[in-house]
Amino acid sequence: MSLNVWLGFLLASVLIAITPGPGAVISMSSGMRYGYLAALRAILGLQTAILLHLLVVAIGLGALLAASEEAFSVMKFAGAAYLIWLGVQKWRAPPECLEAGGDGAAQLKNLYIQGVLVNLTNPKAVVFIVALVPHFVDVAQPQVPQYLIIALTLCVTDMLVMSIYALAASKIARLLRDAQAMQKQNRMFGGMFVLAGAALAFSSRPA
Repeated sequence: MSLNVWLGFLLASVLIAITPGPGAVISMSSGMRYGYLAALRAILGLQTAILLHLLVVAIGLGALLAASEEAFSVMKFAGAAYLIWLGVQKWRAPPECLEAGGDGAAQLKNLYIQGVLVNLTNPKAVVFIVALVPHFVDVAQPQVPQYLIIALTLCVTDMLVMSIYALAASKIARLLRDAQAMQKQNRMFGGMFVLAGAALAFSSRPA
């Protein structure tokens, strides 16, 4: 992969990452409630899903998903249902601050899994990667090194952008530590997850 091609892919990766979506919502939600270090677990989960998406594309299954209306719809509604379920759980979450041990510790352990599922159940991410990645892969050259560069670029870029979202949210949260403010946080992000799920459910497959 030449430097010019990589710079073009880097620009595309930045634009993808900064576009608001479910990943940004879970990064901000986790950062505001638990702080950046905890939110990093969810962010790493998002990157794991990106790598799985790339693997699907690399072995050719992504093209099948992009071509199959039925497969796209099944994955789309599964992803939408999961986001809405997350939203309901967030809306109903108690306003207490996170404490060591107990349910708080369990919630932290779940952040990584939530991050994986949020990105993994988004079929538009797979279809978008199917449409984007092949344009930057030179079939005349060894493809494994190219996919490694693409994976590293996508993950590092997305991780940096999601970290900015999480860090900004964690800074704001320091000013909003009373129970009433935390309840408003929970309901705001719960509503955002539900809206993201509804938007995914009513979305159409990218052309």
